[in-house]
Amino acid sequence: MYDTIKSILVLIALVASIGIFFRYAWQRLWVNLRRGQPTPPFTQWGERVKGLIVYVAAQWRLFRFRVPGIAHFFIFWGFLLLSLTILQAMVEGLLAFTNPHFVIPIIGTWGALAFVQDFFALFVIAGVSYGLYLRLVVNPERYAGSHRGKGVKVLTFILTIMLSLLLMNGLRINLDLDLLGRYRPISTLIGGLFASLPDATQSILAEVSYWIHLGVVLLFLTELPQGKHFHIVTSIPAVLLRDLEPRGRLPKPADGASGVGTMEQFRWRTMLDFYTCTECGRCQEMCPAHTSGSTLSPKLLTMNLRHNLEERGAALSAKKTNGVLSKTLIGDVIAEEAIWSCTTCYTCDQECPLFIEHVNPIVEMRRHLVLEGKMDKMLQEALANLGRYGNSLGQSDRMRAKWTQGLQPAVKDARREPVEYLWFVGDYASYSPTLTDVTRKTAQVFQHAGLNFGILFDAERNAGNDVRRVGEEGLFEMLSGKNMQALSKCKYETIVTTDPHTYNTLKNEYPWNGNRPNILHYTELLDQLIAKGQLKLSKKLDSRITYHDPCYLGRYNGVYDSPRRLLRATGCELIEMSRHGDRAFCCGAGGGRIWMEEKPGRERPSEMRVKDAAELAGIREFVVACPKDVTMFKDAVKTTGNESKLHVKDVIELVYEAL
Repeated sequence: MYDTIKSILVLIALVASIGIFFRYAWQRLWVNLRRGQPTPPFTQWGERVKGLIVYVAAQWRLFRFRVPGIAHFFIFWGFLLLSLTILQAMVEGLLAFTNPHFVIPIIGTWGALAFVQDFFALFVIAGVSYGLYLRLVVNPERYAGSHRGKGVKVLTFILTIMLSLLLMNGLRINLDLDLLGRYRPISTLIGGLFASLPDATQSILAEVSYWIHLGVVLLFLTELPQGKHFHIVTSIPAVLLRDLEPRGRLPKPADGASGVGTMEQFRWRTMLDFYTCTECGRCQEMCPAHTSGSTLSPKLLTMNLRHNLEERGAALSAKKTNGVLSKTLIGDVIAEEAIWSCTTCYTCDQECPLFIEHVNPIVEMRRHLVLEGKMDKMLQEALANLGRYGNSLGQSDRMRAKWTQGLQPAVKDARREPVEYLWFVGDYASYSPTLTDVTRKTAQVFQHAGLNFGILFDAERNAGNDVRRVGEEGLFEMLSGKNMQALSKCKYETIVTTDPHTYNTLKNEYPWNGNRPNILHYTELLDQLIAKGQLKLSKKLDSRITYHDPCYLGRYNGVYDSPRRLLRATGCELIEMSRHGDRAFCCGAGGGRIWMEEKPGRERPSEMRVKDAAELAGIREFVVACPKDVTMFKDAVKTTGNESKLHVKDVIELVYEAL
């Protein structure tokens, strides 16, 4: 009689839990996402499948945080392997009325599998225990704002599932009911703790363990689509359908040029990201805006967008015109200050284990704010200057090449004669009084190397990288169009630039239509020339320096080695800051932040970065490879009181000295 009741109860529980799961999953993944804007067709399926192997199966990105990554790896793979034992428990319960001890072939009869599962249950327990310790004892700042209670509950579920499985197997081994008992050493050890109990008592305990094991599994199934652990379902499509475009290429606006002002104006693929966030806080911990005290947290931004997607979806499905639908996306859901605080440094996107995009949704919302005229006054003035003069400083075109005066031989005009290298100088390098000396030294180094180079003189406009990232898509199109028109009239082989922001947008966003020329940052070019013997440095500088990786050169375009080889070629000893390479801390200028007012009372990212350098013993020179970095860090050295200790220099200045 009990076996029949058991089968009925298992059937009812299965149908109910699976029904609840699919009801919520249907609402989120079908009903809600269908309201989003279309996503461009997906291609490169070979690369996408490879990504599933590397980033889902091998959990590669998780190991950037080593210990939590190892713990998650074992939880993930342990749960996959032990899902077969869950299947066995379900089938066993459903067929109990005919055979109480039914086992699925292979799953229940293969000793090697039983042996691996037994140890993986132990590994999962260890991983979950570490996760609970991290949340309940350590509680790192990156968890601030996460649904910690839900995380603890799910980890407790998993721990209970594993312990009940080992106890159930151990008791069945004691009762000679497990065909594979000799392959389960951990279960045998646990069963041994109860071996002195009467068989009847052990039998009852084994059955209770079974119900706890299966019951918690089914309860977990009903919880799965209602919280952050829905990423167990969405992570596979999220990684499979991740953006494979170059990092430095922003997608076109999702809904025309108006940007995103309501949830339904996002692309459905972007909405999928909101459900995939695990609330791990890796993005938040690395975010320069958040670290400097702004209201922006990439994690909380994604969580708030997810909540808005869910509550709006429920209201729209119920056809209720309640307060939910009257909430403004920008203002009520996401604060304007948070949207404007982003430096677009890409750290958040890079650190996310599941390729969730944060920069793109922020830029989409910025586009809407720009259209509404809701922006910082300084930014508004910079955009007006860019529209009128082609540069953010409001300077005349005729002044753009003033820095070339007195140089011998004279810098060539690439519009009038063919050159091998067309140097796209950029605004700050052309106009800023603190940078023109660096720009002149760059020209002299090029001349010393015997390069045939020229510039566009007054035909050059701002390349538009940061214009696009503040959300002024129309102005970007205008600037890039004028630059492309000027470039089309020149004869050259390679474009070289000293500005990583210019480098990024020329390389990744300009409409070259399959005819993109070779585009180099000057550190790449000089590194190549030294390797060829075309540029020889006769003097060894013999100084201890540290180097700051620009975001748009490093994280966006993967240029890390060329600047370092160049610096070592000058004879300098390079001492790395704790945050360097693809984890370098942003200067705070990107995403148009250099054109915006800083909130008083906050420590700026540039100041925090200078302090990183000041902690290094014996360092006198803080070396950069971006004109904006020179501007940002020279100011930060003063405001942090390190003016006598650190000197900010561009890489080119050291190369010039080494000549």
